[in-house]
Amino acid sequence: MKIRNAILVAALLMGSVSGTYFIPRTGAQQPERQEAAANNEYQVGATLWMQKAAEFRAISYQTFNLARWQLDADLDKKNVKKLPKAERKRPRAIVVDIDETVLDNSPSQAKHIRERVAFNSKDWYAWGEMRKAKAIPGAVEFLNYAVSRGVKIFYVSNRDEVQKQATIDNLKNVGFQDIGSDNVLLRQKDAQGNNISTKTPRREFIGQKYRIVMLIGDNLDDLSDIFERKSVGDRFAEVDRIKNDWGKRWIVLPNAMYGTWENAIYEYGRLTEQQKAAKREAALELP
Repeated sequence: MKIRNAILVAALLMGSVSGTYFIPRTGAQQPERQEAAANNEYQVGATLWMQKAAEFRAISYQTFNLARWQLDADLDKKNVKKLPKAERKRPRAIVVDIDETVLDNSPSQAKHIRERVAFNSKDWYAWGEMRKAKAIPGAVEFLNYAVSRGVKIFYVSNRDEVQKQATIDNLKNVGFQDIGSDNVLLRQKDAQGNNISTKTPRREFIGQKYRIVMLIGDNLDDLSDIFERKSVGDRFAEVDRIKNDWGKRWIVLPNAMYGTWENAIYEYGRLTEQQKAAKREAALELP
């Protein structure tokens, strides 16, 4: 009997362990179907760097200090002498991305890592509804300074339209001024109901009335469509081709957590977690 009881206890313990680690997670914040834990352990370092590295904060302040210097130069008309007279008289605008450019979503990323959950719209919407994203260091000070100098700020993001009010509220909560439905431009859908992810039409819409002094983002697609759906090598080539423009009209913030840079490694394919991991490892450059 003792042996039999021991076997039963062992079986119960094994069942408990299996339930803890291998039963698909369910709950309000999880996708409807989670077949297996996501392989996102590789994102830990990038997320911790954004949350815990003073270097990240320094780079962010440095970026927005540079943006202010460039704006002041434009306001002093040092950068506009070569423009046609009609352009000089147009009101100024600055176009900024939102996520990981002016708002920090690393807590959402950290939650996915801890729970081994891949990115999904349900969790993303839930995070947005919390209105808890903090401002990227230096962003509020710079953009409010620009507003005080008569510059219109446009927040051009690929968040979905259903997130608009929560986004506006979050931006206001952290201290950004002059925030409204007219200058928070989110992703729209085409006639077939497909998302229009390229930001070119929105930038062109802004350009009809304003002279865009600078564009700021954490992703090259935030700045121009010349980078869209390009290979890793082609993205490098485009960046090198316009190397003298960086820090002037186009300003980039660091984001190692996610972005088109990673999609380029996957060649923009819809891959499994295992295929993505293989692509990442194969992309490493060794001695």
